[in-house]
Amino acid sequence: MSDKMLKFVKIGQQTPPKREVGNRKEDFNEIYKEFINDKASEQSSRCSQCGVPFCQVHCPLSNNIPDWLKLTAEGRLKEAYELSQSTNNMPEVCGRICPQDRLCEGNCVIEQSGHGTVTIGSVEKYITDNAWEQGWVNPIKVKNEKSQSIGIIGAGPAGLAAAEQLRKLGYQITVYDRYDRAGGLMIYGIPNFKLEKFVVERRTRLLEEGGIKFVQNFEVGKDATLEQLRKKHDALLIATGVYKAREIDLPGKDLGNIFPAMEFLTASNKKGLGDKVELFDNGTLNAEGKNIVVIGGGDTAMDCVRTSIRQKAKSVKCLYRRDKENMPGSAREVANAEEEGVEFVWLSSPKEFIGTNKVEGLIVDKIKLGEPDDSGRRKPEIQTDSHFDIKADIVIKALGFDPEDLPKLFGSEDLQVTKWGTLKTNFDTMETNLAGVFAAGDIIRGASLVVWAIKDGRDVAVSIKNFLEIKELSKEKVA
Repeated sequence: MSDKMLKFVKIGQQTPPKREVGNRKEDFNEIYKEFINDKASEQSSRCSQCGVPFCQVHCPLSNNIPDWLKLTAEGRLKEAYELSQSTNNMPEVCGRICPQDRLCEGNCVIEQSGHGTVTIGSVEKYITDNAWEQGWVNPIKVKNEKSQSIGIIGAGPAGLAAAEQLRKLGYQITVYDRYDRAGGLMIYGIPNFKLEKFVVERRTRLLEEGGIKFVQNFEVGKDATLEQLRKKHDALLIATGVYKAREIDLPGKDLGNIFPAMEFLTASNKKGLGDKVELFDNGTLNAEGKNIVVIGGGDTAMDCVRTSIRQKAKSVKCLYRRDKENMPGSAREVANAEEEGVEFVWLSSPKEFIGTNKVEGLIVDKIKLGEPDDSGRRKPEIQTDSHFDIKADIVIKALGFDPEDLPKLFGSEDLQVTKWGTLKTNFDTMETNLAGVFAAGDIIRGASLVVWAIKDGRDVAVSIKNFLEIKELSKEKVA
């Protein structure tokens, strides 16, 4: 690849065309800066000025960031890639969507000294994309096949990371997923402008080529019970994630055109993948020309507002009950959304949805922040007689996700859960109360980041390996 071949710092592969949003024109330039090999070397060489690897300490995967930055600065890109992928099953994904401002880059010593962070995520994306182009990324080659089989329920980042780690050891891996494509939220929950779908599809194809079997459109509890899968495999991993949308109990909640975030994002992503999406095509889940209101302040809310902008919404407002400094989502995402034309209505909370058959607007209360609650965050308090109206053609609820009732869904009422509905596991081994059944990712920690799911997948793979080795030894002793 030529040193002058263009790359882009954050998301997307080409600068998007200018779009008209209401009376505004948006070109989204904040995320499409040119990034070439010289720039990668320049950024990477800045790391040598540090000497204190706080970036690595604050990476959930403990990625050896200083060393692969050093290799990149020296032009040793293949070695840089090999080092980055040695601790991360999806560096090309993390380079694109990790909230680096809260993790590695946010703890960069150079940034803290006031000289601007090393753009770690951009370099990670660059060296990995370069590795794919150069043909350095190859399928798993198993030296010693094992007869023991492992069933993995869920083809999201935790399930895929565990599948890869265990396949490398020679185990027979089958991944079951209820959707028509592997990838979980990476396919249907994260917008294409942040994570291009070919990146996820390319990775899952590589796993298939390495001998991992994928069974799509498979629902545990319908197509097979958990117990039936236990009998079929030597060990099971539950890595379903959490998909149940949190509701908001307000007057008018049953009006039409009030949607959970995943329904809106899935329709947009499926359309981008070339699927026929009737609710998008007939305008129901299409923001074009409409006044959009998104309720919530996390990364999913940012995905919804920025998707709405790209669908040429007439206006996009985001209601959040705290102020900007207390947003749970990435500050970088908020800045991007503001630059693109999203209007944030801080310190506001919906009181009532109004309309006849479909939502036409909201009555919103103003909020003030009171004393800190048990979590240490200042508690939102409604200001008396402060309400105001906002017009809305579509309301999107981005209030977070809770676990589904897996014991009931899976036909396994004896599967234990916590008071939050997540699966209860042994802290050290990640094994559930059912022998040989493990769990990882959001289904044990609650809605979290892709990078944490990958870590869980890698960790649980070690526990499953240990379990199967003990199981095999027990069989040999009996024999």
